[in-house]
This record gives sequence, structure tokens and C-alpha cells, in this order.
Amino acid sequence: MNAPDNNAPTQADGVVDWLTNGTRDERFIDDIFAQMCIRLQQVGIPLKRSTLHILINHPQWLGARFIWSDGMREAEIALVDYDVRERSEYIGSAANEMQEGATEVRENLERDPSLGRKHALYDEMRSLGLTDYVAWPLYHTLGKRHLITFATDRPGGFDHAHIAALKKLLPVLSLVSEIRIKNRFARTLLETYVGSHAAELILAGATRRGTGTTVRAAIMICDLRDFTKISDNWPRDDVIDLLNDYFDAMSEPIARHGGEILKFIGDGLLAIFPLQAPDACANLLHAVTEARQAMAALNERNSATSRAPLNYGIGVHVGDVMYGNIGSTSRLDFTVIGPAVNMASRLEALTKQLGRTVLLSRDFAELVEPKFELEHVGKHEVRGFSDPIELFAYQG
Repeated sequence: MNAPDNNAPTQADGVVDWLTNGTRDERFIDDIFAQMCIRLQQVGIPLKRSTLHILINHPQWLGARFIWSDGMREAEIALVDYDVRERSEYIGSAANEMQEGATEVRENLERDPSLGRKHALYDEMRSLGLTDYVAWPLYHTLGKRHLITFATDRPGGFDHAHIAALKKLLPVLSLVSEIRIKNRFARTLLETYVGSHAAELILAGATRRGTGTTVRAAIMICDLRDFTKISDNWPRDDVIDLLNDYFDAMSEPIARHGGEILKFIGDGLLAIFPLQAPDACANLLHAVTEARQAMAALNERNSATSRAPLNYGIGVHVGDVMYGNIGSTSRLDFTVIGPAVNMASRLEALTKQLGRTVLLSRDFAELVEPKFELEHVGKHEVRGFSDPIELFAYQG
């Protein structure tokens, strides 16, 4: 038998050329994927449904699934969590077979279901009137394998010419998708480790040591109490779970109200609310209120397992900070520095001494009064600053 001619003309040649030369200005793979499916229909391939499954490097999600069906102009995107491989939707699926090494999954949906593969997906496709389904791995560099599927409702399914045309797409689609996915991967990594705003600046080219801008912002520093004692006495995994729960309680309200967490420092965090947002200072206190409520709920859950309640302190100040790249020639940190950051840190340290959970400087308090009820706690010496600082407590 003669080997197939991979260079033989197919119905998809125009789509291959478009993928190669016409997608340079397309940023997102889901848009390219949807347009590809529409173009395949336009050249006569009886495509009714297609999915693209991508493994992604994300702290919360294992992958993403793009779904296109006849009549759609855009693909639907569904995120897939890490536990999916333990569920029935994955076990026995084409994705499962691909991860175990299969190079093709083809299912004739017109034949007796008792003779075919047993999975809810195939039953669903039969109920939609689909007649044929094919899945192939999409190969990226360094052994990475993703997945693409095609289905039709044509009586008799895809013919040999349709399959040859679809296969001819795969090498080019692999290259086009890998470029977009790696771009998204780079963005995700930066957003995960430095925050969304810093990520945008870095991707825009702000990578030179010593470069930065002056930003006027409200600064919030939070620290967990008695963490050394906890880490010395608790099992390691319990300590990690505790920190993650604590940071969730603090971080989610900050992000929800427009703040940006620049770093986690052991059991502490540093966040800023740039004053370019007119309600930045009020937003910070709203975030603090919600964080306190979340911590109260967390302590209530922990009490059910006889764990002691978690205590913390928050220091808040407002002022100009230098926002940019600081570090060695080969290792940089994108952060904020300046006297205003030092002040917020000192106020956080004073919360324990003064028996308050949240301490605010007068400079910050003046920007939120009288919208919030604050408790005046007098002037206090602050380490590193020559004059006593007038402080306020916030109960939330």
C-alpha cells in the first residue's frame, strides 16, 4: 500500500493558508479556533461540532475547553479543575485515551451503541443527531499533548477526503495554538506571582533594573499573629492549609475592591490601592471589613476542629511610593518602596502593642472621614520616624 501524500490537495488547503498567514494579528486562540471551524464549513467540510482541549499552567485550573457548534460565531470557554481526572466525565473519554497515548479516537455514532465506546459524551452526541466523531492529539514542543475533536451529522459520517483535510490542519494549528497558549501562559505566570497591574507593566517592557514610576497610593500591610508558634507546633501540611485559608480570606476582598497584592512575605502581605481611583481609600476599608468577616468565618470553621483562632494586624497609610524594578542584575522584584511603605509596616507592628486589629495614620484617616467610624487612639512614637504619629483604629 502506498503511504498517504501529506502534500496532496485537500478541501482544507485554503484554511491551512489562512492559519499560516492570516492569523498573525489574532491574539486569542479561541477566536482563531471559532473562525477555523466556520471556514471549514465554508469549504464544504460537514462540521457540526468541534472542541479544543488545552492543558494550562494555572494555580487553580488544569485546563481549558473551547467548544464550537454549528451557528456559533464565538467559541464557548470552560475551565477545567484539577480534580476532573477523578470524575466520570473524564474517565473513559477521548481526553483520557489521549493522555494514555492514543493517537486517534474515532467513533461511529450511527452504529448500535452497545457496540461502541461507553461514555456519556457519545450518548449526548447521538441525542444531538451527530453521526461521527474523531479526536486527535495536538502536539506542542517538548512532548506536550493537547486535544482537538470534530463531529458531523452527515449520514455516513466524515468521508476519507474530510478526514484527510482535517488532518492536514493539525501541524499548522499546533504551531498557531502553541504561540498563543505560551503568550497566555506568560501572562498567567506574571499575574499569579506579581499581580495583574505589575504584569501589564512587565509585559509592556518595564523590565530594566531601577526603572519605575512614582505612584500615590493607600498602602495596606497585614501580618498573622503567633505564626512562629503555629509553624513550630503544627504539621507542615496543616500550616500550608492554614496560610492558604488566611490569604484567601484577606486577598479576595482586596482584589474585589480594586487593590493589588504585590507580595506575600511569609505570613504577611503587602497591597496597594492607587489613588488614581477616586474611592481608593474607601475601597481599602471596605476590603478590610470583608476580610474581617471572612476571617471570623474561618475561625468559626477552625474551632470545629479545636484549632485556636487566628489573630492578625493591619497597618494602613497613604503616600507616594516608588513602584518598579529593584534587585540584583539577574533577579528583580517588582514592588513598592518608600517612607509610606515603611510607615504602614510600623503601624502594623503597633497593632499588637496597642491592642487594635487595624491602625490607620491620620493622613489616611483624613481621606475617609466622615464616611467611616474611626476611633482616635492618640499620638504614638513610631520606630524610624522622628515625630509622634496620630493614629486611628478601625473596627469595620
